[in-house]
Amino acid sequence: MTGGTPGAGETLPGAGDEGDDAVDRVVCHVDMDCFYASCERLRHDDLAGEPVVVGMGYEPGDSVGAVATASYEAREFGVDSAMPISKALELLPRREDADPDDPDAPDPGETGRYVPVDLDFYEDVAGEVKEVLRDCADTRREVSIDEAYLDVTDRTSWAVAGGGANGEATDPPPSGAAGPAEARTLAEGYARHVKDRIEREAGVPASVGVAPNMSAAKVASDADKPDGLVVVPPGSVAEFLAPLPTADVHGVGPVTEETLAELGIETAGDLAGADRDRLAEALGERGPELSRRAAGDDDREVTPTGLPKSLSRESALPTTADESTKRETVSALAADVARRARERGCLYRTIGIKAVEPPFDVNTRARSLPGPVDDPDLVEEVALDLLSEFDETRVRKLGVRVSKLDFAETDQATLGGFEAGDGGDPTRRGDRAERDDGGDGGKLTDWVDGPPDRDGDESGSIADRERRGTEEGQASLGDWS
Repeated sequence: MTGGTPGAGETLPGAGDEGDDAVDRVVCHVDMDCFYASCERLRHDDLAGEPVVVGMGYEPGDSVGAVATASYEAREFGVDSAMPISKALELLPRREDADPDDPDAPDPGETGRYVPVDLDFYEDVAGEVKEVLRDCADTRREVSIDEAYLDVTDRTSWAVAGGGANGEATDPPPSGAAGPAEARTLAEGYARHVKDRIEREAGVPASVGVAPNMSAAKVASDADKPDGLVVVPPGSVAEFLAPLPTADVHGVGPVTEETLAELGIETAGDLAGADRDRLAEALGERGPELSRRAAGDDDREVTPTGLPKSLSRESALPTTADESTKRETVSALAADVARRARERGCLYRTIGIKAVEPPFDVNTRARSLPGPVDDPDLVEEVALDLLSEFDETRVRKLGVRVSKLDFAETDQATLGGFEAGDGGDPTRRGDRAERDDGGDGGKLTDWVDGPPDRDGDESGSIADRERRGTEEGQASLGDWS
């Protein structure tokens, strides 16, 4: 394993003479560090080095809302992503509340800077990051606004730079053999090149993990945050993973972690060597798969993100909003979502709403249709009908979503006899429901076009990630499902 930060060493990116077709894959996992906070520091120099909390669903002076991301300085005070703003303020008061003339005011040195979410700006910065990634890798999987996998096998290799007698690249040391302390692979040089370009061209830091497979690269990117670079060459993945707690294994959420602990499995090494039949009994087919990953065995390819599975929009509103205001809001959101679906040429089979009750209780309702449709009036009709459940409820945010999208050029189903009130039982999910398969829970941010169904665990919910102690950035910008 090799760690480092930008500027260390002189290795330049490049590719070695691979010599055969059985080349070990080179996968980079790029994870932006506290991305929203980094974006705010990009345009506000005075935030550098300060505890920064980027929050949503609140106005200055209002303590109702949630933390989207907390800088590492803010985390030292116990502030975490997905935490209610009220709790964050208890741990880290606002800087503007510090009054040196008031003996009861907080100490300025124990206060933080609270900034409202500016999603449009973050998406602009993310666009600059993605431009770098697209230039650096032909094969990419963009998991979220701040996270992506790159397959750079065709751009570099695991050969050691400068290892030959004539300064030529050589193969990496065999498994278990320690090479010279200064030996670095070409893969590390290329990853450093990607990392430096992101900081230089987009202005924000990233942590990068490099490994021969996706799950190990993901773990490596978390291993030296912030602004880290960790490289795990072929043959050393199992050794790198073995001492880590099971929670660090890609795909292990808090529920699975507890189940494994009950089986006496505490580390990745324990998981790799566990009886896989026993794991299958306890966890189903995921058990043996997690064991293989813990052993460094992950043959998934980096596949590009495909077409979205849903389109959605949401809007914050005062908790004092009356029924008329809520209906007007949902009507506007429904029209916008239906327009975007038509512009993309897609049909939809499910229409849903999200209603967020204070402080941050997320409720979703959805109704399935007999077949795929393109019908803006129906989107509004169903959304308003689902909203009626919340006529007497205080809400602070509302959203509308269409899902189960169909981009095929086929005739839409005829909805003869469909009535808005006959679509079956609505579904409900709370924002704190644990999903151990790594899927996303209710989101804390404005919805954006949702990614396709993931491989089961590419980026667990932010609550899961924070609970298991990883240093992830912020609430993900996915959809709810």
